[in-house]
Amino acid sequence: MTRGDSRSLTGVRDGVWIPAFAGMTGGGGEYNSPMITLHYWPTPNGHKVAIFLEEAGLPYRVAPVNIGRGEQFAPEFLAVSPNNRIPAITDGEGPGGAPFSLFESGAILFYLAEKTGRFLPQTPREKHETMQWLMWQMGGLGPMLGQNHHFGQYAPEKIPYAIARYEKETMRLYSVLEKQLRGREYICGEYTIADIACYPWTVPHEKQGIVISDYPEVARWIKTIAERPAVVRAYEKAKLCGEAKMDDEAKKVLFGQTGEIARGEK
Repeated sequence: MTRGDSRSLTGVRDGVWIPAFAGMTGGGGEYNSPMITLHYWPTPNGHKVAIFLEEAGLPYRVAPVNIGRGEQFAPEFLAVSPNNRIPAITDGEGPGGAPFSLFESGAILFYLAEKTGRFLPQTPREKHETMQWLMWQMGGLGPMLGQNHHFGQYAPEKIPYAIARYEKETMRLYSVLEKQLRGREYICGEYTIADIACYPWTVPHEKQGIVISDYPEVARWIKTIAERPAVVRAYEKAKLCGEAKMDDEAKKVLFGQTGEIARGEK
């Protein structure tokens, strides 16, 4: 598949696969459906939103966007996510009852938490505590572990300084999480969007060079979340997208993006 090609794989709607861009209108990328459409690929950021939707029991359908084959550059997807990144959602019943599209996983989790009144405390102190850990994931845990993955596994040149830099930062972040979890079942005590955001990034801890036994509270927390029925369902649905291959074509698409591509000039 080439950039700009709007063909797609298919997605799940209550167990039924649908075309990724089926039902889209021409204005703003909304869908002619009251349910939520999740534009998705099985990555840590994609898993976050799938987990929330399963936890909240919201009706939704999945529109897979194969980022290793350039589907994120399809005009229909860019109408929803101008940053050409997954995940994104389209809510057929957004604010004011009108269709509404949103990108960035942290923004999506916050939106869905407010929409449903779930997994975000309503008292100011607890709410802001949850939001600070959500921002910690968005600004630290996700980006730094992503660089760990890149330089440790995917970079064509193994740069010892870069590998060591991000492995050390990964260990520092796991240590921060370990300390926060002492005496708490979840990051903020109760299960919140902070846990939903952080968990998928810790699942591949072995690939990050983490010896999880060195972080017993994190290990216990990972096991607790992994056993939640909604999390099990979210990861089972992810398998329906097929294996996310990191072959040469995928690397070219994912790591070769430029300003010209973002502007739609290539």
